[in-house]
Amino acid sequence: MTTTTDTARKTATVETAEAPEPPETTWQTMRRGLALSPELRVGLAGTLGLALVYMVGRAAVPVAVQQGIDNGIVDGLDLGVIWTVVAVTAAVLVVTTLCGYLMMRRLFTVSETALANVRIRAFRHVHDLSMLHQQSERRGSLVSRVTSDVDQITQFLQWGGVILVINLGQLAVTTLVMFAYSWQLTLVVFAAFLPAVFVIRRLQRRLAGAYGVVRQRTGALLGAIGESVVGAPVIRAYGISGRTARRLDEAIDGQRRAQQRAIRISVMGSSVGELAAGLALAGVVVLGVTLGADRTLSIGEVTAFLFLVTLFIQPVQIATEVLNEAQNAIAGWRRVLDVLDVEPDVADPGEQGRELPAGPLDIRFAGVRFAYPGGPPVLHDVSLEIPAKSRVAVVGETGSGKTTFAKLLTRLMDPTAGQVLLSGVPLERVRFASLRSRVVMVPQDGFLFDATVAENVRFARPELTDEQLAAAFTELGLADWLDALPSGLHTCVGERGEALSVGERQLVALARAYVADPDLLVLDEATSAVDPATEVRLQRTLDAVTRGRTTLAIAHRLSTAQAADEVIVVDRGRIVQRGPHDELVRDPESVYGLLYASWLEQTR
Repeated sequence: MTTTTDTARKTATVETAEAPEPPETTWQTMRRGLALSPELRVGLAGTLGLALVYMVGRAAVPVAVQQGIDNGIVDGLDLGVIWTVVAVTAAVLVVTTLCGYLMMRRLFTVSETALANVRIRAFRHVHDLSMLHQQSERRGSLVSRVTSDVDQITQFLQWGGVILVINLGQLAVTTLVMFAYSWQLTLVVFAAFLPAVFVIRRLQRRLAGAYGVVRQRTGALLGAIGESVVGAPVIRAYGISGRTARRLDEAIDGQRRAQQRAIRISVMGSSVGELAAGLALAGVVVLGVTLGADRTLSIGEVTAFLFLVTLFIQPVQIATEVLNEAQNAIAGWRRVLDVLDVEPDVADPGEQGRELPAGPLDIRFAGVRFAYPGGPPVLHDVSLEIPAKSRVAVVGETGSGKTTFAKLLTRLMDPTAGQVLLSGVPLERVRFASLRSRVVMVPQDGFLFDATVAENVRFARPELTDEQLAAAFTELGLADWLDALPSGLHTCVGERGEALSVGERQLVALARAYVADPDLLVLDEATSAVDPATEVRLQRTLDAVTRGRTTLAIAHRLSTAQAADEVIVVDRGRIVQRGPHDELVRDPESVYGLLYASWLEQTR
């Protein structure tokens, strides 16, 4: 059976085999990034208008200086002219400062809004990616794309981007005014800076690659730090703090070396700009004095031109620093776009999808095969049907494919071939909203959020009151356990539930699944970490919880298999036995018979 999923995978394989596309240019990345943030264009015309007034105002100051010198000093001291020039200059500075404030405020507000939306979009996209893709990348790297990479873009847009816009405009306005005063001196300035432009441009290409490495090293560093913090108990237990520290040192050193290489290239660009600035000033002074002596230029015009050269040099010098920051931001933007470009291989069909039929759900696997990328097949041509309201246990040795079976059934992953159907509806056609409300999986690790017991259980049904939650724990036979907690329902469980024991985390996870009231309940041995007394109590409660709904339990314990209506035995990715526990156990040499004997041995 060929599915749309198979076709998509074949297409992806063909596309992968083709020649790789050339790397994206900086301009292409910026265009795509700006297209991703249409909010940046909000009020852009008004912001640019303020920027224009700001830049013209700055260039007007040298003109005022020239007028004051030539008309108020050279031809005789004229206080009236001087005071007029001072008043006009002060007014221009006030207007310029006000326009600069309004411009930067607008840019900061817009950029924060736009980048917050990018962060939200990137996070939701990462969350929508399949478990396979998330497992293929270090989580620290994924987190860095939503946090530090977006922060780098924000920093550039708010500071570097603002400065870049202002300075480019200042260069244009200043150049026009310089030409108006003296085309000869303007050519001297250009002659000093044109060679520097070519050198800096070559350096920027190297800088782009260098900062791409910096962002990668930063992601690796965050991953190493995250693993060291989360895995602290294991590190202490095995006494491997030395090795962990060396591994972290290597990540820090790798990030440091990458940053230093980028800074060295950046400093070279700054030095070239400084050299060009010195040559430009020297040339203007020499030629300006000559033209002044010939009375081609007045003293005021030469002085004004020197001010204009300073206004010209400042943007060029700053531009090297801004471009340095820009390359860092572009590298971060590429990493964010790389994530957003990944199409989720487990996608929500959305409006084109279907709702699951009402009532308990039956299960059908039709020729299902599955293999992890680059690995051997985990499941081979699995075909089976499970009637609605059945309580089924899936058993097998470690690595036999049991948990993969559960993940395919809950569509955390899609099969490599074949189909999984619930009540006749292929899973890839079911809307996520319908699937997640009707099918609930309780994983073995019982993950909890950093909140209270009540808040963790309410993730399933936010509208439940404390009284209803307490009643649910009572129905599960857990009222005495809940009362023994320091604050009952309002006990904080800590990050990842680490304030509770592993068994207690499973109790909260079971309560969360219970109040969700699903039509298909998938248990990845959700009682594996509780003590025998609690297990017996929970098993009695689960009998009531699972009655009337389809239940599939990944079994690592004998009690789970014994309580099921039917047992499915998986061995090396194939279904080798199926039937009630009492029938399967009669053959002691079968796969199930050997598992049963092993269980009995462990309980002695």
